[in-house]
Amino acid sequence: MKKVGLITIGQAPRMDIGPIIESYLDGRAELVQAGVLDGMAQKDIQDKLSPGPGEYVLTSRLLDGSPVVMSRESIQPILQEKIRDMESRGISTTLLLCTGVFPGLHTERTVLVEPDQMLPPVIAGITKGRRLGVLVPLAEQVESLREKYTPHGLNPAFAVASPFKLDADTYRKAVAPLQDHVDILLLDCMGYTEEARQLVSDLTALPVILSSALMAKILSEMI
Repeated sequence: MKKVGLITIGQAPRMDIGPIIESYLDGRAELVQAGVLDGMAQKDIQDKLSPGPGEYVLTSRLLDGSPVVMSRESIQPILQEKIRDMESRGISTTLLLCTGVFPGLHTERTVLVEPDQMLPPVIAGITKGRRLGVLVPLAEQVESLREKYTPHGLNPAFAVASPFKLDADTYRKAVAPLQDHVDILLLDCMGYTEEARQLVSDLTALPVILSSALMAKILSEMI
């Protein structure tokens, strides 16, 4: 059976994302998961990987479900090593479980599927002039994430709600300002679940795109 690599910027295995990927692969491949933060304690993550002034902010979750915040600058070298490890294990296709932008990641043989490079052009093709709303985990991420949409002619309206705590009141307050100003919504983090997508759909009565499901569908066409 073929093997597909999944690399999270948190800790593996990602029991929230893995089943979504598996449902699209439909038994055609085995998932091999790895995490940038595997084996690290939360205090060490906070002490060594927390964002400094002006750094690109990322968030993920640990095995116990607790969220953590890191800088791209601090984790990218570790991420690159995880990619090399997947290659050394003979895995030909690896999906990065993060929608953040990571300039300069490279492989020798493995096909690396990077959501930040695929989602904006696909969403641009889907929206075709309709107003786009984007839900992100942290307010600190809004401006840096905006930059990945503008080259594709998109100027989204942003809202903030954590993918790691599915609280209906929090989500209701987050999406309320978008209600009458967008036509379609994207959940821009691989940590959002189908339950989150359904909740946002119920709250807004709008089409809602789940990043992990869209990437799983793309990945399934490559296997």
